[in-house]
Amino acid sequence: MATSSQTTFADAREAPTVKARRKSRWQPLLRSIFFNGLLLIGAFLSAFPFYWMFVLSTQSTQQIFSWPPQFLPGSNLLVNYENIFSIIPFWRNFANSVFIGVTHTALSLLFCSMGGYAFAMYRFPGRNWLFGLMLATMMIPWMAGIVPWFILISKWLHWINRYEALIIPGVASAFGIFWMRQYIQESIPHELLDAARIDGCHEFSIFFRIVAPLLMPAFAALGIMIFIGSWNGFLGPLLVMQDKTMYTLPVALSLLRQDPRRGFDAGVLMLGTALATLPMLIVFLMATRRFMAGLTIGAVKG
Repeated sequence: MATSSQTTFADAREAPTVKARRKSRWQPLLRSIFFNGLLLIGAFLSAFPFYWMFVLSTQSTQQIFSWPPQFLPGSNLLVNYENIFSIIPFWRNFANSVFIGVTHTALSLLFCSMGGYAFAMYRFPGRNWLFGLMLATMMIPWMAGIVPWFILISKWLHWINRYEALIIPGVASAFGIFWMRQYIQESIPHELLDAARIDGCHEFSIFFRIVAPLLMPAFAALGIMIFIGSWNGFLGPLLVMQDKTMYTLPVALSLLRQDPRRGFDAGVLMLGTALATLPMLIVFLMATRRFMAGLTIGAVKG
């Protein structure tokens, strides 16, 4: 009797342990299914607007506003493609945006990295005050300086209808210099620069041969943000570019809404928007890995 009661008691005590083990085996799987499901839903919600935009670019205005909506590509792509060229010089505007965006981004990365390197690695009188004054300019809205900027561009520099008006301003932005300074402080040791000086490198060789190759993640992250900002710029090009052949894509696409011959053509507008979105997607996909590395600098300190 005693043995039987002991066995029953042991089985009763072991039963919750078996259930706990089974539960612990299922928990990681259920957690993985839950989080992967959330990621799939997020990916779908992020990708669907782009798919929907490309689908609408293949349809006519009547098909776009019909109900129920059509989720498959239509047969109006070539017609929309022909119509867009009859309204605006699309590829010339596209080339304008590419040239301005690439040139502005390259110059911004050069000057911002040099400024950030100076603030991070050199000790000079008034460095902290100058850096604080530079950061204070970030609190001034860009719209507050639009009138002085336009007077400078039009009256003093005579850059109306010239690329310089959209390339030169902002190549040494406070945010870019701050971004590069923080990255350099976290990732570039002073001992590396001291060793280069002992070996006889002058300051420009140290920057371009040693420091710049180590800044690729920061270049990628900052470059994507600057390029997208330049590509999407609307008010600046609208003010200084007065010839249709000098328009950038955002300004040119605004003309598609008010074509006097056809009126509002939603298919043409969506095709132009889809073509204007492609370069940003390509740039982001090409630099995604370095972009994430640049964003997470300083998150883990070893």
